[in-house]
This record gives sequence, C-alpha cells and structure tokens, in this order.
Amino acid sequence: MAGHSHWAGIKHKKGKADKQRSAIFSKLSREITVAAKLGDKNPDMNARLRSAIQAARSANMPKDNIERAIDKSSIAADTNFENIRYEGFGPAKTAIVVTTLTDNKNRTASNIRTIFQKHGGGLGTQGSASHNFLQLGVIKIDKEEMDEEKIFNLATDAGANDCIFHENYYEIHTNNDEIYDVKNLLEKEVSNFISTEIEWVPINKINLNEEEKEKMNKFLEILEEDDDVQKIYTNAN
Repeated sequence: MAGHSHWAGIKHKKGKADKQRSAIFSKLSREITVAAKLGDKNPDMNARLRSAIQAARSANMPKDNIERAIDKSSIAADTNFENIRYEGFGPAKTAIVVTTLTDNKNRTASNIRTIFQKHGGGLGTQGSASHNFLQLGVIKIDKEEMDEEKIFNLATDAGANDCIFHENYYEIHTNNDEIYDVKNLLEKEVSNFISTEIEWVPINKINLNEEEKEKMNKFLEILEEDDDVQKIYTNAN
C-alpha cells in the first residue's frame, strides 16, 4: 500500500512538472513567434527574437520547438497579438503587475479579473499598482558563465546601472531604452543569457505570514497557468 501511495505521489509530481514545462514552452513559443513576426526572422538582426530564443534555450526548450515557433510567424501573419498590462492587488493587499500577450483582449481581461476576484483580490486601473515598482531593463546571466569580478567590470563598462549577485545567477539592471545596447556589449564576452526583459522591480517588499504565503503561491500558480499571461510581478517577499 505504501509503495502504491509513493508511486502515485511520484506520478502526481511528474504530471504537475510536465504541465508546468508545457505551459512555459507555450509562452516562450508565443514570444518567439511574435518577435519573428514583428521583425527579422534572423535573430542576429532582431534583438527581441534573439533574447526570446536565448530564454527558450535556458528553459531547455528543444531546437525543433524553437524552429517551429519561428516558422509559425509566417503562418500566423493575420493574427495580431497585443502586449497588455494588468494591475491589481492580490492576497494580503500585495501589488501585482501582470503582462500578457494575447490575440483576444476581452477573453484575457475576463480570465484575469476572475482569478483576482476568486483569490480575494481585484484588478485596478493603470497605475494603481505599478507605482510600487520601478520599470527596468533586467539581464540575467548564469553564474557559471564567469566570475563575479569579471561580470561586474563588464556590466560597468557596458553602462549598466547595477549588478546584483544572486546564488545561481547575476542580475544586471539598465535603463529601459538601453537594455539591448548594454546586452550587445555583454554578448562580446557572454554566450548564454537566462533572460533579457523589461521588468517591474518592486521598490519595497511586503513580508507575508505562512497563511498569506500559501494563498499567494496558489494565486500565482493559477495566474501562471493562463495561456495569455507572460510575466507576473509582485512586491510580496
């Protein structure tokens, strides 16, 4: 009986992991398709596409999937995707910014509003939550690429505003309009990037108790499962 229970637990965890990986690949594919559609299909000539492909590789997305996503940009020529930002407040009155990539904004708005409401939060107007964040260019690089002193010097020479050392990766901050200029200089020494994004970085973080953390994790998990949601930013610690 114990063996059966253990096997069921493993199957459940694997199924959940496979579902999460599939959702991540779907979002990455959509970004690749849109980037290729809006610009050159050659990543060397299209910074957004190059960054999308690098993010896909960091997530171990197969090469065939990446190539299919690029090819799909020609097939989906008549489909118009929009980047739409939603702001609101989640559990424990935490500020939330959600960025989406959608071909049906009515569907997306309805889905996100419902998720917020079901978890004790609510959507607000533009600016209602984002004033709790700074919008910055954020470049993330695996620590295995090079040592701290070298990456710090590279970032400084490239004109970055800050270089933060995390346990497994470096996080380089830039002005929004300078992110690709800084990245182009970093690419002379760095081969692999985890991500290159315009992100909403919280100015101050809110500490949550255990019950609030559990509610927040469930809320974020359900938000992330929505196909149209690309990124979620919160000031919850």
